[in-house]
Amino acid sequence: MVYASGGLVVLFLWLLLGDFCWMMKERAVTPSAQVMLREFQSPDWLVGLLVGSIPAGLGMLLGPIVSVRSDRHRGRWGRRIPFLLATTPFVALAMFGLAVTPSLGEWLHQTLGAKSPGLMASRILVFSLFWTAFEIGTIVVNPIFMALCNDVVPRELIGRFFGLFRAVSLAAGIVFNFFLMGKVATHSMEIFVALGLLYGIGFGIMCLKVKEGEYPQPPPESSFRRGALLAPVMTYLRECFSTPFYLWLYAAFILGYAAASPVNTFSIFHARSVGMSDDLYGKCLALSYTISLLIAYPLGALADRFHPLRLGLLSTAVYALVMLAGFLLPGTINAFFVIFVLHTVLSGVYLTGTASLGSRLLPSAQFAQLASAITIPMAIFFMVLPPALGTMIEVSGHQYRYSFLVGFLISIAGTIAYFVLFLRFKRLGGDQGYVPLEVK
Repeated sequence: MVYASGGLVVLFLWLLLGDFCWMMKERAVTPSAQVMLREFQSPDWLVGLLVGSIPAGLGMLLGPIVSVRSDRHRGRWGRRIPFLLATTPFVALAMFGLAVTPSLGEWLHQTLGAKSPGLMASRILVFSLFWTAFEIGTIVVNPIFMALCNDVVPRELIGRFFGLFRAVSLAAGIVFNFFLMGKVATHSMEIFVALGLLYGIGFGIMCLKVKEGEYPQPPPESSFRRGALLAPVMTYLRECFSTPFYLWLYAAFILGYAAASPVNTFSIFHARSVGMSDDLYGKCLALSYTISLLIAYPLGALADRFHPLRLGLLSTAVYALVMLAGFLLPGTINAFFVIFVLHTVLSGVYLTGTASLGSRLLPSAQFAQLASAITIPMAIFFMVLPPALGTMIEVSGHQYRYSFLVGFLISIAGTIAYFVLFLRFKRLGGDQGYVPLEVK
């Protein structure tokens, strides 16, 4: 795609509109779901299973399939937009379902009568149904939306664009956490309905307004049509996991990304355990997002200039130190406030700084496929980690500070992986001479 200045501005505006609608959903639905589950008296291990493991498992199954199909799709709407547009109403309807979960759970409880597992169990069952549907739509959209941005945004501006992308995401987080987080427990229905409408309308408009360019025809699918049931699976695995450099890329990115997961999964429960109200917790997040918003675009520019690989290495190492401090400090409101703000800002630095890492290191022709391969080991990791951590916390008497310790260990491993990846990157030509490795 080639743009004049005006066309580039319009493209950015439409993509950022879609990102705002997407991120309002991302920022708001998970903490709202956590609050809802706690109102349903759900145990910690089940929260970890529903919020962490189920999305990870679905991502492992669906992500690679839709990514490969998207890379190979050719049509009048492009190769990404059809997937995004088709799933938009599906995700919106799932949010409407979450909005009426308490009422539907009560109806199910009354309908089953003596056979009912209980009111709260019925509500958790209904929640699980709509939550799974919501996650299926989210998992399909997430890699395709990123691939769309990679396809239509000029490569020399990709870091700055993702800086703006991150700024919009943070603005969405500020709006939700400052104004709405304290109201989730009492106004969950209205919040879920508003999120569904915003996403369905806003993201749908973005899909209709952004135009994709022309793509060369993909290679023949002969290996996918030989009749052997496992042929496409083996082809996918061979292409995605036979290049050592990409294996280190997967390991580094997954560990850096996963380091924040232990704290994020149980953060609202941790805050409550030290005496912090939901309203103050929301404002704590809003402060963190405001700080991150101010540095988002400069970080994107740094990524363009100094390479996202370096930012990933540095942010992961610093994050490890913060997690160690969080584990060692006493469990007071003030200590939690400081560590949690640092956690949120540094994890934001990582996400912004490495957002263009795939665009800089992966080949464009197979971008969605190779990017989706990350979801397989990541899914296994996230299927095990949240419920295991939840069980550890329950056994320890709800000592949520152990989430800091696990985050520290993961980030140390991530720092090592990033260092090895950086050394291999230098051997392949570094900043001036690196060319993405094609896989066959």
